[in-house]
Order: sequence, then C-alpha cells, then structure tokens
Amino acid sequence: MATTTEKPPGRSLSLVLAFLRGIERVGNRLPHPFWLFAGMAVAVILLSELLSRLGAFAVSPVDGDRIEVRSLLSPDGIDVIFGDAIENYVNFPPLGLIVVMMLGVVVAEQTGLLNALLRGSVVRVPAKYMTFTVALVGICGSVASDAAYVVLIPLAAVVFQAVGRSPTLGIVVAFAAVSAGWNATLFVVPTDALLGGISTEAARLVDDDAVVTPIANYFFNVGSAVMLALLITLVTELLLRKRTAGMDGEESAGDELGSLALRSAERWGLVAAGLTLLVAAGMFLAALVPEESWFRGEDGTVMASPLVSEIALVLAIVFLAIGVAYGIVAGTVTKPADVPVYMAKGIRDLAPVLVLFFAAAQFLAYFDWSGMAEVLAIRGAAWLGDLALPTSVLFVGFIALAALLNMFITSGSAQWTLIAPVFVPMLMLLGINPETTQALYRIADSSTNIITPMSPYFVLVLGFMQRYRRDSGIGTLVSLTLPFSVAIFVMWTLFFLGWYALGLPLGPGVPVH
Repeated sequence: MATTTEKPPGRSLSLVLAFLRGIERVGNRLPHPFWLFAGMAVAVILLSELLSRLGAFAVSPVDGDRIEVRSLLSPDGIDVIFGDAIENYVNFPPLGLIVVMMLGVVVAEQTGLLNALLRGSVVRVPAKYMTFTVALVGICGSVASDAAYVVLIPLAAVVFQAVGRSPTLGIVVAFAAVSAGWNATLFVVPTDALLGGISTEAARLVDDDAVVTPIANYFFNVGSAVMLALLITLVTELLLRKRTAGMDGEESAGDELGSLALRSAERWGLVAAGLTLLVAAGMFLAALVPEESWFRGEDGTVMASPLVSEIALVLAIVFLAIGVAYGIVAGTVTKPADVPVYMAKGIRDLAPVLVLFFAAAQFLAYFDWSGMAEVLAIRGAAWLGDLALPTSVLFVGFIALAALLNMFITSGSAQWTLIAPVFVPMLMLLGINPETTQALYRIADSSTNIITPMSPYFVLVLGFMQRYRRDSGIGTLVSLTLPFSVAIFVMWTLFFLGWYALGLPLGPGVPVH
C-alpha cells in the first residue's frame, strides 16, 4: 500500500476534509436505496393514518375542491397496498422507458462502438485543444453510461502525459467532466428518459395529462454542455494547470498511447455507424416534414407525432442500428444471434435498477393515492407564495438543497424519485413548469458529484491518480476537484437564470415559463 507523504493541508482545506469525512460517516449509515424507499413507503402508510385522523386537508386552487388525506390503513388503502402492487410497478413510467432505451444503447456499447468513439475523440487532438476536447467528450460520456469513467479517465491521463502535461490533471479534468456534466450532453441519453419518466409521474399529481418527454430539456442540455466544457477548460488552464505542474513523474506514455489508437477495422466501423446515423436522421426528417405525413400528430403538428412523444423507442432503434453497423464492419457482430445476446446483457445490467424501481413505485403510488402529495404541494405552494420570494431565490434555494442531498444520495434517479413528488407539484402550483424544475435538478445533481466520498468513482479516481503519484491522498483529490464543483454550481446556476430571464425554450415545444 502506498505511503502518504503529502504536506499537511492548510486550515481551510482541513475544514473541508473534516466536513467531507463527516458526510462520509453519515452517508455510510444510510441504507441501500431499496430499503430507503421501502422505509419511506412504510412511513407514508403510517403518516397517512395519522393525518387522516387529524383531518388534514387542502383546498385545490384549480377547482376549489376539498382534498383530504386518505388513510392507507383503511379497506381501500389495503387494496392499494396489496391489490395494486404489481400494477404500481408495471405502470411506473421510468420502467418501460429505461428498459427500451437500454435495449438499443447496450448494443452500441457491447459491439465496441461507444468505446471506439471515446478513444477516437481524443487520441489525435492537438495539445492546445486537449483540455476542451476531454471536457466535452466527458460531458457527453453519459451516453456510454459507467463505461465513460472506466475508459475516458485513464485515457485522459495517457493523452495529457503524451502532450507533456500532468496525467493527474487529465484524470481530474475527465472526472469533472463525466461526473459534473452527467446531466448535460449533446445527445439524448437514457438518463433523459429516466428523469422524464419520474417527472411525469410527479407532475400528474397535479395534472393528469402532464408528460415530460426525454427531449424536454434538450436545448438547455446542449447549451449547458458547451458552457460546462468551456468552464472546465478555464478552471483547468487558469488555476489547476499551475497547481499540478511538476506533480507527476516524467515516464513516457508513447507506447500506451499507441495501443489506444483505433485499429483499421474500428475506424471503418465508425464510418459505417456514421453513415447509418445519417440515413436514420434522413428517414426521421422524411417522415415528419411532409404536411400530410402519417407520422404527424392528429392535429397535424410535428410535436404531437408518435416519433416525438415516443422518442425513447426511436432512440433505441437508432442506437441498435448504428451499433449493429459498427459491429458488422469491426467484426464484433458475426451472426444475427449476437444482437439479442448483447440486448440480454443490457437487461442483466439493469437488474439493480429494476429492483430499486419496485420499492420506488410503491412509495410513489402510496404517496399519490393518500392525497398527501397534493395537500403538501398546495400547502407548501401557499407558504412559499406568502413569503413572496423572488423566483431566482426560489430556484437557487432548490438547487442548493438538492446539491446537498446529492452528497448523501449519489444516485441521481434515486434522489429525483425521492424529491420530485414534493417539489414538482409544489412548484407547478406556483406557475413553474415541471420541465423547468427538472432542469434545476440537473444542475444540483451534477455539481457535487465530484466531491462526495459517497460516490464509488471517488475511490476509483484516487486509484488512477496513485498510478502516477503514489502519495496521492484524499486531500490531493479534493483540492483538485473542489474548484470544479464550486465553479460548476455557481456558473451553471447563473447560466440557467440567464436562460430563464431570456425566456429561451428548454426543449422542442417546451417553454421555460
């Protein structure tokens, strides 16, 4: 085991480390998310009985109806708990979305397409553009799921060293980009479908017809991806480049870099995948552009088209097509049977999420049926309305609260499942769209990912760093990631406030207010 010889941290850093150690101790005491949601479901059952006995109610601001809390320990409530358990799970919106999208995405991953894209994106980039390229590729790396951490972070170390820069700096830049930029990307990824499904379920507590699609935040995501890549580049070049100068050894990375270069078959595979993507995009446009197209919505508009409302299926088919095209040319798909085998691998990888969804679906169903969600939203909205807080203050407060929770609950979908049923309807009653609240959550969920020791990738990155500097410790990693975390929290929040002030749409057909 490496011996730590780094200099004692200053007082300010010592306070930060003490704070992080406290978070680690508290976080380690939290149960697995499955038991967290199971416990929340039990709490809802008991609380519904108490509030029902106390006569808790609220008056709907929409139609003036009196909404009372119903007890789950009543005959009707027992039927919801036991009789509707399977229906609650099957009808949980994120369930179908994430399964369908992963059926396509996993083929692109298993054939090697996403790995080749990550490697091909940075290996031959000129040194002066290296930081921005690694940052942008990392931000878009969520399309490759956890593979982005495993592939891009060590790759960034190698390419940074190859151009005469600190490999530790490359590791930190990639870690900041992948973790902090997890919710901002140039593409539509499974995370978008997952968050949209949870937001839809929460929004329907107020509006039965509410739908938050996977492309609801697409315009904001694209703008955020470019802004974050520039921000990470500035923090790196103006602050951290000097901090890491001379930090690592001088061993050559030439041989390792050469081994990461794309093989001829991989390059031709990427060409085949690119052409397939162009054909798919052409077919998509051809189906929507003609005014009399069967693929348009019943009202004749593009946004009402099933190709848009069911974009998760469309994306799954596209990922499947480009993955197969790449695999055939690169040699990773040799027979038709390979494709369903890869798809089955994706479902196996989803098993932990599917288990978690069962408990989360029951919790949300109980919360909805009891009426507690509506009463809490109406009462909370009235309280916030009485405070007359400026909208910007309300937004910053929500981001700060969710960012703090993210230090303890590092699973973005788990945290959103937990807080969306409260905040989405509450803010809807104050005139804030669910898509807007979801965009705010993206900022919060991303900004503290790189400083929480609760993240499994925190330790992974520390291990990568010790490969180049054996005395790297938690203090080393925190001192390099904290500037990114603070800058991302502040600047991304300001970026959103500017976006909101200008009234720019968050996505196709989705106004920001």
